[in-house]
Amino acid sequence: MKPTQSDPTVQPVPASVVATVDAADTTLSNPRWAVVALGANLGNRLETLQGAVDALADTPGLRVKAVSPVYETEPWGVEPGTQPSYFNAVALVKTTLPPSSLLERAHAVEEAFHRVREERWGARTIDVDIVAYADVISEDPVLTLPHPRAHQRAFVLAPWHDVDPDAQLPGHGPVAELLTAVGGEGVARRADLELRLPE
Repeated sequence: MKPTQSDPTVQPVPASVVATVDAADTTLSNPRWAVVALGANLGNRLETLQGAVDALADTPGLRVKAVSPVYETEPWGVEPGTQPSYFNAVALVKTTLPPSSLLERAHAVEEAFHRVREERWGARTIDVDIVAYADVISEDPVLTLPHPRAHQRAFVLAPWHDVDPDAQLPGHGPVAELLTAVGGEGVARRADLELRLPE
C-alpha cells in the first residue's frame, strides 16, 4: 500500500518533507500501513480535519505518509437536509502501534475535538475511523478490521483511491473496483480545499 504522487491533482509533497518523514521512519521498528478515515460536519470542518491530521502525526510510533484531497459529502444514515454536509478525507499512516492502541489514539483525537456520541449517525465535530490495518481481518467487536462498512462508502473509497490507486481493502478487493460499484452520488471533491501533510 504505497501512496502515489503520479496524479497531478493530488496534493504535492515537498521533497524536504518526504525526506524528513522517511528519515523518521528509521525510528519505527517493523511499521505497518494503516488507513484512517476522517470526517467532520460541525464547526470549522477543514480546520478540524487538519487538527486531527496534525494530532495523528504527533503520536509516538506513527508517521502520516499521505493525506487525501478533501471531499464534501451528504451525511450517512439520516434524512436529507437534517444535518450539515461532511468534509471527509483519508490519511495513510505507518505505525508500530498495535490496532488497539491506534484505536485508543483515534478516540483521544475525537475527544480533543469534543466529539459527542449521543446518537447513531449523529452530527459530530470529528470522526476518526480505522479503515484498515495492514492485511488484518478481525471480527473483534471493539475494533472490526477492516471497517465493516468501508466497502460501501464512497466518502472513504474516493479519497483513499486518490492517494493509493492500487489499494486493496482486505477481504473485499481493489478499492478502485469497490468505488466503481458504489458510485459517487452525494460525494464531491473540493478542489478549493487542501489538507497539509505534517512536517
